[in-house]
This record gives sequence, C-alpha cells and structure tokens, in this order.
Amino acid sequence: MRLLLVEDDKSLQENLKTHLQQANFSVDTADDGEIGLFQATEYQYDAAIIDVGLPKLDGISLITQLRASDIDYPVLILTARDSWQDKVEGLDAGADDYLTKPFHPEELVARINALIRRSAGKASPLVNNGPFSINTSTLEVKCGDALISLSGSEYKLFEYFMLHIGEVLSKTVLTEHIYDQDFDLDSNVIEVFIRRLRKKLDADGEFGLIETLRGQGYRLRRLEQE
Repeated sequence: MRLLLVEDDKSLQENLKTHLQQANFSVDTADDGEIGLFQATEYQYDAAIIDVGLPKLDGISLITQLRASDIDYPVLILTARDSWQDKVEGLDAGADDYLTKPFHPEELVARINALIRRSAGKASPLVNNGPFSINTSTLEVKCGDALISLSGSEYKLFEYFMLHIGEVLSKTVLTEHIYDQDFDLDSNVIEVFIRRLRKKLDADGEFGLIETLRGQGYRLRRLEQE
C-alpha cells in the first residue's frame, strides 16, 4: 500500500516514514501543503496522513481541495494536543480520522491499516479467500493453517490483491499503489513478483489463484470459502 505523508517537521516526518516502511507501506513525503496537494493529485495513493499546521497551504485547506477534486482515499489528520477545533474542522473538511500529537507510531500504523481496510469494505484485519488468509495487522499469510513466507514486496502485492478480490488490476495500477514515486514504472518487476506468488501460493495451479488477462492485467480469483 502506498501512502502520502505531509508533515513539515522533518524529524517527525522521518520517524513516521521509518515506522510506516517497517509496516510494509511505501511512503511518499511532502514538506508543505502546496507540494502535498501536487503529489496527492499527481500520484495514486491508498491513504494520506496530513498535518494540520502546514506552511504555504494548511492541512484543512489541503483536504478541502482534495475532496473538491473527487479524491476519495482515506485521510488521517495530525493535530496539536489542544486543538480540538482542528479535529472538528478536519473531519468536516473530509478527513476520516485524526491523531493528536504526541502519539505512538504504532497507533498511527493501526489506524491507517483500519482506514484502508474499511475503504476496501473489510472490517477485520483478517481477510479470507478460500483457504488463503492474510492478516493486515500481523502481516501473516496462510493457506489453511500453514504459514507462507513472503518477502516484503511479495506481501505488498498479495495484500493489494486480497483487498481487491475479483478486480482486474493493470500492471500500472499495481505498481502505483505498491511502490513509491521513484520506482521505475517500465520495469518488469510486477511480472517477477506475480511468478513468485504463484510459485509460493499455488505452485501446482490447483486454485488458478492469480489470473492473467491479456492486455488488461491480473485478477485474484474469488474462491469459495471453506
């Protein structure tokens, strides 16, 4: 999953980025509201984290402009300890959740995971598809009771598939939602990771789990629940 973090405090920005990357998110950062607005409208994200007190364009105005542009991915705002007005204004502007500074990075990760799940119509961190399951909190992938070991990049790809079961996903969409803005969109890395996932998850092709639709992309088949 790919996140946009708009925070002008460089120390906090780097700290949050590190924690989010350790939780298997790809993270783009912006130091002010104007840069954040450009990135939010230029690139594809699964969620955004926006500080209220930003230079050049404040966080409330940024969120208002995003929603006016029909950008509907989840937004979490960061507010000062005593700024309850910021919370109200942020939610009214279109934010989905908020955190009051100071906070534990682990809480931020948990809230972002919950927002992304809800936006995909999933209430629980455990997502099932036939015998396969993924826990977006523990980052565990299983087939039945057997734990499947995936690399960080393989996990990101499979998680995105599991949150979009049955949808046709182009290589461009997968790349834009999994990797940060510096990633080479023309590389064949998606095909490589698809092959690895098929080998690890469905080596004998029993489930036909990940389908290739020529000229369109890939689709994770919806399997009957056991």
